[in-house]
Amino acid sequence: MTALQFLEPLLFIAFTLVAVTLVIKRGKIILKTIQLGRSEEMKGSPIDRWKNVLLLALGQQKMFRKPGVALLHLIVYAGFIIINIEIVEIILDGILGQHRLFAPLLGSLYPLLINAFELLALLVLLACIVFIIRRNLKSISRLQSTDLEGWPRNDAMIILTAEIILMSLFLFMNASDTLLQQRGHPHYSQHATGNFWISSLLYPLLNNCSNYTLVVLERTSWWLHILGIYAFLNYLPYSKHLHIILAFPNAYYARLEPAGKMENMPSIQQEVIYAMQPELAPAESNTNPPRFGARDVMDLSWKNLLDAYSCTECGRCSSACPANQTGKLLSPRKIMMDTRDRLEEVGKSLAKQGTWQDDGRSLLHHYISIEEINACTTCNACVQECPVSINPLDIILQLRRNLVMEESNTPAEWATLFGNVENNFAPWKFNPEDREKWIQSS
Repeated sequence: MTALQFLEPLLFIAFTLVAVTLVIKRGKIILKTIQLGRSEEMKGSPIDRWKNVLLLALGQQKMFRKPGVALLHLIVYAGFIIINIEIVEIILDGILGQHRLFAPLLGSLYPLLINAFELLALLVLLACIVFIIRRNLKSISRLQSTDLEGWPRNDAMIILTAEIILMSLFLFMNASDTLLQQRGHPHYSQHATGNFWISSLLYPLLNNCSNYTLVVLERTSWWLHILGIYAFLNYLPYSKHLHIILAFPNAYYARLEPAGKMENMPSIQQEVIYAMQPELAPAESNTNPPRFGARDVMDLSWKNLLDAYSCTECGRCSSACPANQTGKLLSPRKIMMDTRDRLEEVGKSLAKQGTWQDDGRSLLHHYISIEEINACTTCNACVQECPVSINPLDIILQLRRNLVMEESNTPAEWATLFGNVENNFAPWKFNPEDREKWIQSS
């Protein structure tokens, strides 16, 4: 064994340990940040929840309202996941210093698998090119929105470009490998696999290369491919593409109650009961009143925070939002992005200090404005359209509840309505005793 052959496995093991350690560290911070949210009871049967996982997360049911885009997305998603099954072989090859370890074990099945992977790689590569064209050359309002200015737009381009590079490296690795097999190179011909469908199309570009050049190309493609996947794995938790992983738990924990149902605050309900039946009220109460609604991310539920990390930034929610489409400041996508940005800020503090220390900032006011949340009509369109079961409406309602109940900050029209409900038990300004007169006039 040469010094290089001895050194390669050690380098590979070191890179693998660093990549896995970093992604676990980042995962722990995200989990710890989500756990800052208040508890929330998950209602509904596990059967219904697993059905959501199969239909929404795995089957991408809502995406297929637009079949063309959905098919491209499914190719990229499924293709990338399936192709990376070959990472198992690459990792074992890297650790053991072997070459195509599974080829003799799988026999004639091995070329069939690699051919299927190559076909998917080509489809992923083409789909990513189409997505880049759609994002940059085609005028699609939800993809041109100011919500995506700066990092969000760059994030999408980084991922699409990375996938094109990774798929290209996979094909060049196979092309140079099989050419070396044909030429009888000792290290490559010991586990001959024969040509592969797609990578063999690259032969005209490589036929004039020397064996040495092909070995360098194969090794370079191999290393860049696996290191690129490790980099992708560590980039994922900082990117909107974290939804590749979190879409599954988010679909499982999606609320199963009727869409648009608003949860009452138990403490407020209790106060109403005491007002109507004073004899039920306790003589003394030493409990501090809870915060009404949400001012910061810690006041939201852990499911709200999981929603924020699961957001795909696709903009389907904002495209369906009547307030957004009529020029109002509200964008449900921005609500989720702002919530995640605040969570990221909190997460950095957690990583640095170990515990959360109040920084004088909050989700309401510093990230999301009053004008935004007051523009919401609570129509539930954003929830209905989200492909991964995110609920921007619940966050909006919690922030609005805090604004009204703790800051007494409401538009004049709302104040009139609240006063009528409080005094007349109805939104309209008339005597409660006359509530049924509309029946007589109809």
